[in-house]
Amino acid sequence: MGNLPVVTTSFVGRGSELVGIARALREHRLVTLTGSGGVGKSRLALRLAEHVRRDYPDGVWWADLSHLHDDQLLATTVCDGVGLLDHSPRRPVAALCEWLSERRLLLVLDCCERVVGPCRQLVTELLAAAPGLTVLATSRQPLGAEEEYGVEVAPLSAGDDGDEAVLLFRDRAAAVVPGLPLDGPADAAAVAEICRRLEGIPLAVELACAQLRERTAREITERLASRLDALTDETLWPRRHRALRTTIGWSHELCTPLERLLWARLSVFRGVITTADAEAVCGGGPLGVDAVAPALESLAEQSVLRRTDDGYRMLDTLREYGAMWLAELAEDALVADRHARHFARVAVEAHAGWLGPAQVAWYRRIAGTHPDLCASLDHLLVEDPEKAMEMAGCAGLFWSCCGHLHEARTYLERVLALPLSAGVHRTRALWALGITLTLQGDHEAARRIGEECEQAARLDRDAEAALLAAHSMSFTYLMMGRPQTAHSVSDRALRDHPGDPADAPSQLRCRVIRLFALSALGRLDEAYEEATRLQRISLRVGEHWGRAYADHQLALIHLLQGRPGHAEDHARAMLASKHELHDSLGIALGLDLLAGAIAARGDGVTAARTSGTGHTYWRMIGHPHRGTPELGAIREQWERRAREAAGDTAYERAYRRASADDAERGLAHALERPLPS
Repeated sequence: MGNLPVVTTSFVGRGSELVGIARALREHRLVTLTGSGGVGKSRLALRLAEHVRRDYPDGVWWADLSHLHDDQLLATTVCDGVGLLDHSPRRPVAALCEWLSERRLLLVLDCCERVVGPCRQLVTELLAAAPGLTVLATSRQPLGAEEEYGVEVAPLSAGDDGDEAVLLFRDRAAAVVPGLPLDGPADAAAVAEICRRLEGIPLAVELACAQLRERTAREITERLASRLDALTDETLWPRRHRALRTTIGWSHELCTPLERLLWARLSVFRGVITTADAEAVCGGGPLGVDAVAPALESLAEQSVLRRTDDGYRMLDTLREYGAMWLAELAEDALVADRHARHFARVAVEAHAGWLGPAQVAWYRRIAGTHPDLCASLDHLLVEDPEKAMEMAGCAGLFWSCCGHLHEARTYLERVLALPLSAGVHRTRALWALGITLTLQGDHEAARRIGEECEQAARLDRDAEAALLAAHSMSFTYLMMGRPQTAHSVSDRALRDHPGDPADAPSQLRCRVIRLFALSALGRLDEAYEEATRLQRISLRVGEHWGRAYADHQLALIHLLQGRPGHAEDHARAMLASKHELHDSLGIALGLDLLAGAIAARGDGVTAARTSGTGHTYWRMIGHPHRGTPELGAIREQWERRAREAAGDTAYERAYRRASADDAERGLAHALERPLPS
């Protein structure tokens, strides 16, 4: 179990360090790898995590903190790192402590240097609450926590032909220029000299190696020698940073002017950089939009960027260098504003495209750009609060579905606390906050926000705004265990605002609430008709969210009316759709239904395993009520039937095994259809 990043380059050397740090992890609960930028702390931590993962039954989990500049999102970033999508209104730290308290796992906190103090406080709380937790941190300086064991990561050995830095150079050279001969005495000596002058710093070696496309090893040696010999002022260039700064500076100089400009402008990004996003944010002036894509590829070839499956990433050390040049160009404020407004447009476009065939793609887009969306909101809250309010409202439902409830609540409450103008953007922000509060189980606060949303919608005199308010209020009543009121509110709104759901997406959302309310009231025939209508609408417009809830209710109705085979089919269909949307709450609901259907057809062991996986998801989201209230009693009936079919011992064994397994792997098992007997 775990979420370790996937890297495409090989790992070279560091054998003794790996042994020593692995021993330190067995003897100490907090180990911090320190060292200057580019020395290889993160890569060493990743390699170590891969080596020791079998020592931790509950997995090795990675949290990248490189995009954080303050402690505001620290705890939620670590929650994301360990797979905790907490739906409760608790502080994220409290949720983390509870989640980790009974687990034995390794948590890797990468790039702590900008949030050293908050990291120290967070780690102290987590270690106190979770006796089975071990933390491995990387930072340019120690965290300063009690009982912290520090390991300073030294550069690779360099200077002789068999040293680790030379092996790294040769390995990367084979990737940069396949077949390049470096075995001759002169070339071998040049490579050893390059690595010696670069003091074995891995990032410096990789940047120098990238120049082999244009220069020989001997030419690189001569150029490095002249540059390093010119740097004699140790006050400006401390010895331990000189080689890396020199290599970064040289790589910068060897870039074309447009590539240097792009490098600087890319420094505003916090996460994965797609070509389209780079064109939107960085194109302009001398750097035409058409020139951005080839410049991105050129920077990747020079090791300034790292290619990923969905775009590019920039190492933090190189991002800092780019940010320095962006400030020198006096473009830092301008590009930060362009970045923020671009991602605000992304959120608005995602909201507009929510009801349609691109729905899944938009969910993935919002999930994939989460760090940049947060950075954009932070910027706009200061520079353009009205735009921030529009953006937060548009991103709210996506964040709620993808498990970012704490971020959604924080940003929505911040924008709504400002003295901003009334209108549809404010109404939408109120709706998004109401949904978020309801999902967290804070029903009274959600009801108050829903009433405020209703008042705002009346002033807007807009059908979609009225449906938004009705959706917020009816959803809250449904989760409070008041299905009759939920039905009345949603049904009245749908009757007052008829029309095509494609023209008013919240009509579809209100239909979902009305459907759930009908089944909760026991009006199953009406609920069946409503579900099939909802399914037809969803199939017509090509969306997944509403269709998944139609499948959920069809599964429930078939199960309650004694048709477990049909119920199982619809539960699996719901799970497939919710997995596409990364909706953990929907997956948890679907697994409960699937377990019930399997129990009803007499397979108690498989039902227990499915229920155990569902329990994993419920724990992962920390949902206070495990769905709507009326499902609790039905869930108990399914469990009794499964226990009777399997026997208590077999049931408990299968349930515990699934509960301890990886959630994704358990879901994959649940989605497998049994072979016909």
